[in-house]
Amino acid sequence: MNRRHLLAALAALPLMSRSGWAATAPATVPDAAGAREDLAVLRAAMAIHPGLHRYLSPADVARNLSAFDQDYVAGARAGSYERCFLALSRFLTTIRCGHSYPNFFNQTDAAVKGLFDRPTRLPFDFEWIGRSMVVTADHSGTGALPRGTIVESINGRSAGAVLDMLMPYTRADGHNDGKRRSLLGVRGADDIEYFDVFQGLLLPPAAGVHRLSIIRPDRRTMSVDVPAIGLAARQATMTRVREDSDAPRWTYRVRPDGVAVMDMPGWAMWNSKWDWRRWLSDRLDDAATARGLVIDLRRNEGGDDCGDPILARLINRDLAAWAFEPKVRFREVPAALAPYVSTWDDRFRRLGVGGTDLGDGWYGLPEREKLMSIRPDTKRLNIPVAALIGPANSSATFGFINAARASGRIKLFGEPTGGNRRGINGGGFFFTKLPSSGIEFDLPLIGYFPTTPQPDAGIEPDVLIRSTVDAIARGTDPVLDAAVRWAAEHVSS
Repeated sequence: MNRRHLLAALAALPLMSRSGWAATAPATVPDAAGAREDLAVLRAAMAIHPGLHRYLSPADVARNLSAFDQDYVAGARAGSYERCFLALSRFLTTIRCGHSYPNFFNQTDAAVKGLFDRPTRLPFDFEWIGRSMVVTADHSGTGALPRGTIVESINGRSAGAVLDMLMPYTRADGHNDGKRRSLLGVRGADDIEYFDVFQGLLLPPAAGVHRLSIIRPDRRTMSVDVPAIGLAARQATMTRVREDSDAPRWTYRVRPDGVAVMDMPGWAMWNSKWDWRRWLSDRLDDAATARGLVIDLRRNEGGDDCGDPILARLINRDLAAWAFEPKVRFREVPAALAPYVSTWDDRFRRLGVGGTDLGDGWYGLPEREKLMSIRPDTKRLNIPVAALIGPANSSATFGFINAARASGRIKLFGEPTGGNRRGINGGGFFFTKLPSSGIEFDLPLIGYFPTTPQPDAGIEPDVLIRSTVDAIARGTDPVLDAAVRWAAEHVSS
């Protein structure tokens, strides 16, 4: 497996099914001795985390570990599995790594039932526009929440205060809070939504009812009670094509003005029976006769390297797809950690073997694992190409957008991406199990670092167009409209 394939796994983990030990072990509240054992494993894992000190000093890490220790032990003494899970979640977000978190899909069945399958969810989809919660689809059965409704308060707490309470539990790279707000939206795209997990644990409703104060699109204010729903009811509202389906996961259409639009909401294809490569090749062949091509990536966190065939059609020389230096913190997995990790490729256990000793505990990757450049395709796509981007793009799509800008062949419309220009962590992962509680968290193994100083931020679009409440209420898409106008008017060189 070359490093490109590993990089493609950056966003895989939130979409993977539970397997092996994670599927059968019970949810157990650790005793005092067990809590200490769990802490020792966490410390061993942090010793090889490649991004631990990207934003934190050793003193910061020590302080955060001490706070985790106190919270975790307090949860154990109280007999609360929920408090132990929250303590670990909160600690991992302090690293400011978008790929370090207790993966909802790798927990035990008992933990999933106890932590996530609760009748606590809000019965509607929504986006955060700044600190405003804006309804995009009403599943309450009340008809009271038309698209564009602003939810001012939930159970007496302002929506902004709810956001503030959940943000410290939300993963993202660096101080990229746009990614955190994006992850806390509910779109019917994930089997377990991030917002639902932490709202259910921290702010559950009383008596199965959410009491809302709202402003409808016609500016009327009102109070409304809506039923809290469970996991099955949330999943029943989903519209996405599932990962294991053989149905197309993306859509393609040519508008009356001659501009082709390709919507790619996700690139996680490892469980899919669908031949995405053939589908994409055929659509790119068709797009060659269009006036332009607009690729919508705004809901796409990442997955496989599905953007490479697009770039290959646009470039006329080899393109380095990943302008970051990869480093790891270990030659072989430490003995203290080895019994508590699993992975899909056991070569990760010796990831640093054969790599250059970079000093100060860092190692380069061996030659066999280094990234390959994207080679030009013999089929050229000589039309203007735009990509719609936003804060969800934090993994494989972050890498694609970085390469797209380097290519000079794709114009970027929308909002700043997730991820971080200071680099991200991922590539290979250990699914790390705390031995006493059985809680799993994802441990990224490779740190990607820029070769020159970069800001603590995502990638800025060429044309900045932010989402608005009015656009949601009207059902319009100013970002797509602007990209289509540009593609229709632009003369490709």
